[in-house]
Amino acid sequence: MEYDSNSSILVVDDDPTVAEVVTGYLRKAGFDVRHAADGPAALHAAAAHRPHLVVLDLMLPGMDGLEVCARLRAEAGPVPVIMLTARGDEEDRILGLEVGADDYVTKPFSPRELVLRVESVLRRAATARHATGPRLRAAGLEIDPAARRATRDGRALALTLREFDLLTYLLSNPGRVHSREHLLKEVWGWDFGDLSTVTVHVRRLRGKIETDPAAPALIQTVWGAGYRFDAAPGPGGGAGTGPAPGVRAGPSASEAGRDEVGRGVVGRDEVGRDEARREVDAPGGPARLPGRVPYGPGPGGPA
Repeated sequence: MEYDSNSSILVVDDDPTVAEVVTGYLRKAGFDVRHAADGPAALHAAAAHRPHLVVLDLMLPGMDGLEVCARLRAEAGPVPVIMLTARGDEEDRILGLEVGADDYVTKPFSPRELVLRVESVLRRAATARHATGPRLRAAGLEIDPAARRATRDGRALALTLREFDLLTYLLSNPGRVHSREHLLKEVWGWDFGDLSTVTVHVRRLRGKIETDPAAPALIQTVWGAGYRFDAAPGPGGGAGTGPAPGVRAGPSASEAGRDEVGRGVVGRDEVGRDEARREVDAPGGPARLPGRVPYGPGPGGPA
């Protein structure tokens, strides 16, 4: 489903140059854009104008982007958030995802890449708002796609947009093994992206639906292959007679870091930290993205 081309975007960045470029490109793409230079201003603008999406810088004076994101989640509901970070540290990106960001872009970035990310997140959010279909029930979980409501043993679950979509997809396909690449495509709608995005969302989802997140029985890791949703765990939420061959309850944090985060890819036009960087044309989509520049040309610059 297509998003509303007049969707409102709140850009939160204290760097006037970055803010000017980002807002310029988003306005050129047809969005209604507002800007806030710090956390308190961002929270005020979000409460007053209810944006459809927030582009949020991680490094803000006073109240940083992580705190702003957490408060947006608490005060403004499930508004999609794309985090901007000036550093490429894995920890920064994972922290952003863990507080509820739906995506992130690392500076320096291509402004056109950011626009594509915004469009992708909005498209997914529009699809979610108009979702229909029967309720899904398994292992004490119940999902109402139309109402965007999920419960575990009758208790409401506070899920972000992506967490809800991920859980819905897994419940719709129980017993199947899904690679991280497959989930990134089906749930996020990306052909390329950072696999740690999937890793973090699975970890957060386990924390909300598992009886013992340290020994997950519902979302199991098939080592070297991906994840599988077990619709019939053992009594008490345990693993019953044990996982199927090749399935384990989940790797340790260090194992997950080596296997999943270490294989991460960043952005639509980057593939692997250890591979040569290359740009990718989306089939039927816009022309090849420009090279990554500190902040990209202004809106009036070359496309």
